[in-house]
Order: sequence, then C-alpha cells, then structure tokens
Amino acid sequence: MTEAVIEKLDQDLYRVEVPLPRNPLKATNSYIIKSQPRNLVIDTGMNREECKSVLLDAFQRLDIKPRETDFFVTHLHADHVGLVEVLSAEESKIFFNRPDAEVLGMKNLWQVVCELAGKHGFPAELVEQAIDSHPGQRYSPSGNVDFTMLEDGDLLHYGDYHLRCVVTPGHTGGHTCLYDSELQYFFSGDHILGDITPNISTWVDDRDPLGDYFASLDKVYEMPVKLVLPGHRSMIKDCRRRIKELKEHHRLRLAEVVEIIGGGKPKSAYEVAAEMTWDLVAERWEDFPLMQKWFATGEALAHIRHLEFTGKVKRGGDGNKELYTLN
Repeated sequence: MTEAVIEKLDQDLYRVEVPLPRNPLKATNSYIIKSQPRNLVIDTGMNREECKSVLLDAFQRLDIKPRETDFFVTHLHADHVGLVEVLSAEESKIFFNRPDAEVLGMKNLWQVVCELAGKHGFPAELVEQAIDSHPGQRYSPSGNVDFTMLEDGDLLHYGDYHLRCVVTPGHTGGHTCLYDSELQYFFSGDHILGDITPNISTWVDDRDPLGDYFASLDKVYEMPVKLVLPGHRSMIKDCRRRIKELKEHHRLRLAEVVEIIGGGKPKSAYEVAAEMTWDLVAERWEDFPLMQKWFATGEALAHIRHLEFTGKVKRGGDGNKELYTLN
C-alpha cells in the first residue's frame, strides 16, 4: 500500500493527493469530509492500482469506512470517477450528474468517438491506437455504477459543510461543482484550475462547449468565493482574477485559430491543431505524444465550433471529412 499525502484544510476537511503516473496532470485532488453519520469523498482518481492504494491508505489513516461513506463526482473523466465503483460499499450513495452519466452509459461510445476523430482529420492509422491508449477507455469504472443524480441547486449536508450543486458545463456537458456559501469554499473539479488551464474539447457537431464554459465562468464570477479547491494542483484564493485569466486565455486561442483558418486552404481540426501553439517540450507537431495530439485536436475543434456558432467560421468538406474556412 502506497502512503498517501494528506493535507488538513479545515475542521474535518482533508485533501488527498492521488498520483496519476506518467500523466502530465501529475495528480488528482480527492477531498474528504469526515463526519457523522456519513463521510463524503469528492472525486477519486483513476481506476488503477496506484490510485487505489493511496486512497485506501488515506481511508485507513483517517478511519474512513466505505460503508459509512458517500461519493460525489464532479464529472465523467477517469481521473475523477474512476474508483467510485471500487471504493464504495452497498450502503454508499454515489452522486453524479445526468448528462455525464448518459455518456458513460453509451454502449458504442468509443466507436462513435473513433468515427468522429477520423471525420475531423485525425489520421486513420492512429485513431485505434489513440483509443486503446485513452485513459477514459482504460481507467474508467468497469461496470454500471448506480448513480444518485443531482441537479443545479441541490444540497448536500455533511457535518458542518452545507454544499450546493453548481452545474458548470464546458469541460464536460454536465460538470458540477460544490459550493459552501457560508464558508465560501468552492470545490471546482476541472472547471477552474490555477496552475494549468482546463481542457475544453469536443468531437461532436451539435454543441458549443467553449460557449458553455464562458457562461459557466460568468455564473461562478458572481458568487463570493474565499477559496477554490480544484481537481488538480494548488488551491486558488482569488477566484475572480483566475476566471478573468481563463477567459483571456481562450480569447487569445480563438484569435489564433481565426488566423490559422484564414491563412489559405480549408483545414480540418487536426490540421488547425498542428499549427497552434502548445506548452509542450516537443517543438514539432510530428514529435508530440499521441495522446497530446488527441487532446490538442479535441481542443482545437472546441474553439472552431465556438467560432462556427458565433458566425465567424463555416464548415465544408466532402461528407467524409469536415473542413473549415472563415465565413
């Protein structure tokens, strides 16, 4: 069993650093509220032994028993939902949001994603390899989890913590945060991160996740927040300042995409991603790790989709591949 890094944040509130080996995110922050008669765990890490070992050690040291513990999952990504099936007991409630649960429950999810990736220019010879390597495919819950669905405004009470659900679509379609209005603590999942920028990506045609993300940021901006407790890296004390920085980041990304698309022939999302600026050690697109190409292409497409929804970009192509030009 690997020893957990546990930080006490407040009375009965703990942060556990759950490692993500060989992943640029490095770790997931799992938050534990220890209370009677039931404890609450917010996010878990991936369904892999390295994550499980750390959380089991944290449970043992904090005297947390699964049968006395409920779970809240901010969103569907494996580094947040992965272990709920393993760590929970029959008595546990696992709180989740319906849009993300519907995605997790899709029987043909990866087949659909595979087809869409090819449509947006991802090389056919790499698509299957990327799917096989994808953490969502490898480290998500292995079965059908019995989720208890929550909606915007629903309340959870654990000890002295009174947590209101704040639905913040963008990073995923149903991403949900928790907010204690008395303490002004905001458990942000991947909606607001401090040291890194949340990945806003898509492969589908009928949604504008970046537009959703902007609206969700505006929603949280109006709330008085003393401390943001994010899903990764360090705590954030100035929530509004960070929101402004995140919006400016995406404004610059949108301008970059406009410049790339306006530079000549119609381009696919994969071709746009290849010309964008990325904060990676590799200098050439050809040298990017496969999964970084995958996430970069999804992020490029989210920015293209927002430009399409706002009338700045139009799509064409031959039906088999989507190509984009300025409108």
